[in-house]
This record gives sequence, structure tokens and C-alpha cells, in this order.
Amino acid sequence: MSATVVVGAQWGDEGKGKVIDYLAERADVVVRFQGGANAGHTVQVGDETYKFHLLPSGILRPEKLNVIGNGVVVDPAKLIEEVDALRGRGYEVSNLRVSDRAHVVMPYHKVIDRLEEEAKGQLKAGTTLRGIGPAYEDKVGRLGIRFVDLLEEDVLRAKLQLIVPIKQKVITALGGTETLSIEELHKQGAAWGARLKEHVVDASVLLDDQLRKGRRVLFEGAQGTHLCIDHGIYPFGTSSNCVAGAAATGGGVGPTRISTVLGVVKAYTSRVGTGPFPTELSGPLAEYIREKGKEYGTTTGRPRRVGWLDLVMLRYSVRVNGLTGLAVTRLDVLAGIPELQVCMAYKHGGQKVRDFPASMKVLAECEPVLEAFDPWEDLAGEEWRKAAKQGYKALPTELRRYVEFVSAEVGVPNDLLSVGAGREDTLDLRAKTAR
Repeated sequence: MSATVVVGAQWGDEGKGKVIDYLAERADVVVRFQGGANAGHTVQVGDETYKFHLLPSGILRPEKLNVIGNGVVVDPAKLIEEVDALRGRGYEVSNLRVSDRAHVVMPYHKVIDRLEEEAKGQLKAGTTLRGIGPAYEDKVGRLGIRFVDLLEEDVLRAKLQLIVPIKQKVITALGGTETLSIEELHKQGAAWGARLKEHVVDASVLLDDQLRKGRRVLFEGAQGTHLCIDHGIYPFGTSSNCVAGAAATGGGVGPTRISTVLGVVKAYTSRVGTGPFPTELSGPLAEYIREKGKEYGTTTGRPRRVGWLDLVMLRYSVRVNGLTGLAVTRLDVLAGIPELQVCMAYKHGGQKVRDFPASMKVLAECEPVLEAFDPWEDLAGEEWRKAAKQGYKALPTELRRYVEFVSAEVGVPNDLLSVGAGREDTLDLRAKTAR
């Protein structure tokens, strides 16, 4: 049995948590394959809202296995906090597994993250200061602590004896005053290992076994394509690979296992952090969308920047992810706006640009080429839900024209449409045989 990958097609915050939770009903395993506690996925079940940073978004379905893959950098303290919070709400969380090869975010990573951001000036990425970048730096620099190390106290101590003096020099060089203690870090790491030991497995073996048995595996990405370390707006993005190909390396399965790649697209564009944003809006309209869409970072609480849907960005995401379907979210947020616009291309130096540029200087100088669309009526919450239950033709005509245009323009079918935060506010347009 092959697998499905769900990725963000913009700058993150597209509503992947809601989409994963919906798709998890028909999956057997949900796998988070990259990022760290800098991600924020929100899931709403009835009147209850859940906010996850490390736990996969399928965790609310106890009968489904939920796996944190080796491609994730895990803050054990944050993971324990999320597990305890969920148990406090009546969930056993016995369906959680963590890869023994996943790297650990250590306390010194957070210190260095803050100091590096302060030193970068105009090149700072606007990180969440959760230590994600420095943890990935240590991973590729072969100075990382992995979950398997937390279970072997002698190995953990030996690694810390090597790593801590190096990190202390880095902190001092960056102007920090924090003093690291090998003993304290060892004690903390060993306690994390003891607490999480029951969840730690060889995730690659587990997933291979599930796939061989014909089980349905759903890979969950964090952030979005345009924050990817390779394909995003470097250096203003995140520190991991956010594209669909990373599901194979971040989960420990072969790429031939993947057959479906769903790109989650917000009906407009938003982002947290610094960097160029060609379709960005300001003034009353931006405030209206921000408030109606509750556009505040799940992780940081920072207000998100908002703008029109950008098809230059989306075409790029289709290409680098190999998208086979779109899940368009937040369509209800745009309802009632007098005139909608979509960015068809950029204008730069008198030339029309249809392909997303690598140069941040060029991107900052690009102006959007916009096309107007008729608005659709704003329905009450229950009316949106009623329309979702009745089917596609019950949606406003103008809304259908909007999503059909986007699909045709990028050459990818609309698989899911979302008109609200709940599971019930989802229209599944896939053929029954694909469900």
C-alpha cells in the first residue's frame, strides 16, 4: 500500500492540522516528518479546540498510530507538556510513537537561537526562538543528541562532555552570559528518556511493516513549501525541508511508497516572520481578514501578515512537490469582501514574471499583477456547515468559480474544500474510489 503526503503550499498556517485530522479518519497511521515545536497545528472537534506543536494531528483518533519521524527535531520537555495536557483532557496518548533517530532540541539550542537572531540584523528569519535552527545545525554538523542517546546514559554523558564546552564557547562568542552544566543537562536528558521510553521505536521498521500489511499511511508536513530550507525564501524561512520529498527521508520510507501529494492552500496568503511578500495587504482590509480569519501564530501568538492568493507561489509549489490535489481552506473568511483579487504574475523591471525568483532582492522589488473576482455572500456558521453537507453545488456560485479558476490555472484538481474550522465544514470532492 502506498502513502499520502500532506504539505503546505504557501508559507505555513494553511490549515494542515484540520486537513490531517479530517483525512486521519480513513488512515491507519499519521506521521509527522519534519520541523519541530516551531510548528503550530490547530484541530477543532465539536466545540473543543486543540493546538499541537509536536504531536501529529491525528493523535485525537486513539485507534490510529501517530508517529514522530526521524526528520523532526523534538523538544522533549514540550512533547511531555503536550502529552500531559492531552491526557488531562481524557486522551491516553498510548498511540504515540517517536523515532529513536529523531534529534533532540537541547536547552543550549534555544539560547543560541536567540543570540544568533540578535546578531543577524536584517538577515534574521524571525524565528520562534524554540532552538530549531541550531538543533538542525548540530544534526548536519554531527554534534546532535538523538532519542536513542537519551536511553543510554553513558552515551549521553560522553556526548555532552564533548558538546557542552563547544556550545559554551559559541554562547560566549555571541555575547551570551549563560553557563552550561554537563551534570544538569545529563540529569535532564536521562529524565526525558525515562519518561518517553515507552514511546520510542525504530519508526522506519514500524512504517515499513504497516505499509507491507496494506495499511494507509498519512505523512504530515509542518510549515510550508515557501519556508523550506531549499525551496523557500532563503534565509527568511525555516531550517528543514518542507516539501513532499522530505516525507521519505523524514519518515524512513522509500519514495516509491508515496502515491498522493495533497497541497493545502489558504484561499488568501498569510505568513509570520520577515522577508518579501509581494501580495501583502495593509490597512482596514488586512485587519478585517486578520481578525475574521484569526490570523495569529499558533506557536507565537504574533499577528500574521496577510495578502491576496499568489498563483506564482502556488505554481512553484505544484512543481517542487508534485502535487496531485489541492485542499483549499478558509474560503469562508473571504466571504463578503467587496472585491477579491488574485495574483497571476509579478512585474519586475518592466517584465512579467511567472516563475518564483530565487533572489530576495528581485522578489522584494516585484509588484503583483492582479485579476479581480466577484465576491461571494457571507453565510452564517451554520449555513456554511449546511452547505458543506449538501455538497459542492450548494456553495455560492462565485466561490465555485474562484476555486475552479485556481485549479485550472495551476493544473491540479481540488480534492478538498474547507469553509470552517470543524471536521463537518469540509467538502470532499474526490471520487469515492479514491477515499
